[in-house]
Amino acid sequence: MQPVRLCVNGVEHDLVVHPLETLLRTLRDTMGLTGTKEGCGTGYCGACTVLLDGDAVNACLLLTVDADRKELVTIEGLADADGGLHPVQAAFVENSGLQCGYCTPGMILSAASLLAATPDPTDDAIRAGLSGNLCRCTGYQSIAASVHDAAQRLRDAGRSGERPGPRASIRSRA
Repeated sequence: MQPVRLCVNGVEHDLVVHPLETLLRTLRDTMGLTGTKEGCGTGYCGACTVLLDGDAVNACLLLTVDADRKELVTIEGLADADGGLHPVQAAFVENSGLQCGYCTPGMILSAASLLAATPDPTDDAIRAGLSGNLCRCTGYQSIAASVHDAAQRLRDAGRSGERPGPRASIRSRA
């Protein structure tokens, strides 16, 4: 067993995990953060996407021990501190960028990561940025429209290029 310290959605957690436990299992089974979905288990579908130090990663492929002392944001932590939807979440709702909702958390987190790096993405940039996320229900047109709308909302709010999620520092063990 291996001790780890995870900062998840701005809250530090000291855990002891099996060295081969995936971050997906830790988030869902140990921490109860079920917004992170298990899809394929092979990193192909993107349903398990979370943000690790601001970058979109597949939680099904990442070992929990590799996330030690890193900042994680799940869909549960993306909302604003006052509980309001993050602009990406609101844009997905208002532009019908979701249907069944299974892929939506991963899609939204990938979009938030993309918009932090590329505040005014082209259609090609959106397709590339979301290429690791599959949706079986919607056409990708409404998803792309959602990302464009979210980009505009972030620019209008002066939050363009901002890393999504809560800010919390993790103190070093050293």
